[in-house]
Amino acid sequence: MAFFSKLKDRLFKSSSKLEQGLDAIVEDGAEAAPAPEPAPAPDVAPAPAAERAADPESQPAPASETREPAAAPASPATAPSAAPEKSPGLVGRLLGRKPDEPRRTLDDDMLEQLEELLIASDMGVDTALQVTANMAEGRFGKRLSAREIKELLAAEVTRVMEPVAKPLPIYSKRPQVVLVVGVNGSGKTTTIGKLASQFKGAGKKVVIAAGDTFRAAAVEQLQVWGDRAGVPVLTAPEGSDPASLAYDAMTKAQEDGADLLMIDTAGRLQNRADLMEELAKIVRVIRKKDETAPHNTLLVLDATTGQNALNQVDVFRKISDVSGLVMTKLDGTAKGGVLVALADKFGLPIHAIGVGEQIDDLAPFDPEDFAAALTGLEKI
Repeated sequence: MAFFSKLKDRLFKSSSKLEQGLDAIVEDGAEAAPAPEPAPAPDVAPAPAAERAADPESQPAPASETREPAAAPASPATAPSAAPEKSPGLVGRLLGRKPDEPRRTLDDDMLEQLEELLIASDMGVDTALQVTANMAEGRFGKRLSAREIKELLAAEVTRVMEPVAKPLPIYSKRPQVVLVVGVNGSGKTTTIGKLASQFKGAGKKVVIAAGDTFRAAAVEQLQVWGDRAGVPVLTAPEGSDPASLAYDAMTKAQEDGADLLMIDTAGRLQNRADLMEELAKIVRVIRKKDETAPHNTLLVLDATTGQNALNQVDVFRKISDVSGLVMTKLDGTAKGGVLVALADKFGLPIHAIGVGEQIDDLAPFDPEDFAAALTGLEKI
C-alpha cells in the first residue's frame, strides 16, 4: 500500500494529466438529466351546450341551496406530484454513484476526444484506438460520468497489462547472470543498485560487475550502491574491455557461491554496430563459463522519453535477447501511457517500475495499482 500511495502521489506530474483530461471531457459535454414529462390531461370531451341546457342537473344550483361536493378535494398526501428523481439503484449505491454527477453521452465525438487524450498521454495511436473501442463496446449511446469513464479505462489498462506483470524470475542456477542494457541516462546503474540491495535484503548473495567501463560516473555510482547494500562491485580501469570484466565477474561469482551476478553495460544507440558487437562479445565470453548465460537480459527504459521508448525496445531486441523491462522515472514529466503501449505492442514482461531515487522507490509492477494511479482512482 505504501508504494501505491507513492505511485499515485508522484506519478505523471505533467500538467496534462490523464485524470484531469477525463474530467474535462465529461464536464465540457455534460448534459442535464432529462426532466420528467407532465402527465397528459384526461381525454374527455365536454358535453354539447344543448345537452347541458336540457339537463336540469347541469344547471347551477341556487345560491341558497347547499350542495355536497361530488368528491373531497385531493389532500396534499394524495395530490399528484412530479416523478421522484431516479435512484442510482442498488449497484450504483454500492459503487458510490451519485445521481447528480455530470454525465455525457458516449458518442463518436466523445470517443474521438478520448482517443486524442490517450494518444497525448503517450499511449500511441493503435493502442489508444483499441482501448477506446473496448471501452465503448456495449456502452455506446449511454450517459456516463467521469468516474465511470475512469473505471472503464482502468479496467481496460489492467486487462492489457496483467499478462506482462511478472517479477524478475529467480532460478536455481548459480550464479544467475542478469545482463542489464539500456541507453545512457535511462537509470540502468541506479536500477542495478536497487535490485541488488533488494535481493541482498531478501537473503540472496549478489555480485555486481561495472561493465560500462567507458563512463567513470557509472562505475562510481555502482560503487556507492554496492557499499550501501553490502554487495561487492567488480571494476576495471576506464576504457577496459567490458567482456574481460564480465568474465572475471563470472569467476568471482562462482568462487563466492553467489546467487546473482548483475552486469552493467554501456548504452550508445548512436553507434549501434559497436554496441551490438560489444554485447555479443560479452555473451560469448560469459558462455565460456556457463553456456546458458545470460539467464536474463533486462532493458531499462526512461518513462520521460515517451514514444521513443518503443524505438529503444525495437533496437535492443535486435542486438540482444531482451527478456524483460524495467520502467524508471515515472515520478518526472512522464505521462505513463507508453507503458500500456509497450505491453500492447511487445508483450515483454514488465518486472518493476521506479518513482524516485530511494531504495524503496523501485517495486514489482502491479497492473491494478498502475491503472488506478494513471486514471486517478483510489486503490480497490
